[in-house]
Amino acid sequence: MSERRALLRRIRVWLAVFIGCLVLSGLTAFPLVTELRLVHNALTSWASPVADTFPALSEWIERVRHGAEVADEQYPFLLYGTDWLAFAHLVIAVAFYGPYRDPVRNIWVIEFGMIACAGIIPLALICGPIRDIPFWWSVIDMSFGVVGVIPLLYVRRLIKQLEALPPAEQAEASEPAGPAEAAAARTARSA
Repeated sequence: MSERRALLRRIRVWLAVFIGCLVLSGLTAFPLVTELRLVHNALTSWASPVADTFPALSEWIERVRHGAEVADEQYPFLLYGTDWLAFAHLVIAVAFYGPYRDPVRNIWVIEFGMIACAGIIPLALICGPIRDIPFWWSVIDMSFGVVGVIPLLYVRRLIKQLEALPPAEQAEASEPAGPAEAAAARTARSA
């Protein structure tokens, strides 16, 4: 396998994982009340050793579950905000298809993602206390930014390596991702 193909493959694998995580994160924001009930039930039954070890976690989950249930019963429009959160994750995931198709041309999406990951930290540090979020939970939130930026830094480095290849290899690196796109490209080249 050529260096170009190997780089492109690694870039696409990491982007597919990143996109998958964004989609999963987005989808889990829709059934929030149900998920909180399941976590609370787990902490009061089979996962009770976790609750015994981390009583503050158990109390926090109970408080959030209660708040979400009250909002769902009396003020369901408040949960519309989490629907938009879910939607935003899905839309951002779609944006990463650009670098999946053409990494060099769309490196800006990777850099945008890195900026977004960095932005999680001040958001958690500023809004967490305003919204009465325990500091340890804000640390968990900030960890998503730290963990999320790691594959993006790696992908950016791979894209820079791809960009540094000789021009002929660069052009081949922009080959279409799917079979239909490849067939269309072959037809265009033969015309």
